Amino acid sequence: MALTRREARNHRHQRIRKKVSGTPERPRLSVYRSNKHIVAQVIDDVAQHTLVAASTHEPELKNSLDSTANCLASAKVGELVAKRALAKGITKVVFDRGGNLYHGRVKALAEAARSAGLEF
Repeated sequence: MALTRREARNHRHQRIRKKVSGTPERPRLSVYRSNKHIVAQVIDDVAQHTLVAASTHEPELKNSLDSTANCLASAKVGELVAKRALAKGITKVVFDRGGNLYHGRVKALAEAARSAGLEF
């Protein structure tokens, strides 16, 4: 049987997670994309602790955007997570696209985080 889109994404994500892991020196920038929202977290996998997070669920972003499901919203989340990470002294991360293709909203978030000062 052919895989569903969700199953295929999960397989890609597991393949990525075998290689990508966050450390205290270089945590993992994890991206979760749903149909309506996008969430970014900076995670230390050794301590199993989320250091910084930002999403379109937050009232400050949700109220200022027309739609939470477009590239503009993703770019705002990328800038916000980068600003919060830099405030905590995190400058270098490894990028985990969550099994999604590096395209569209995921790419917009990554490029916005890079332009705001995160290195990956």
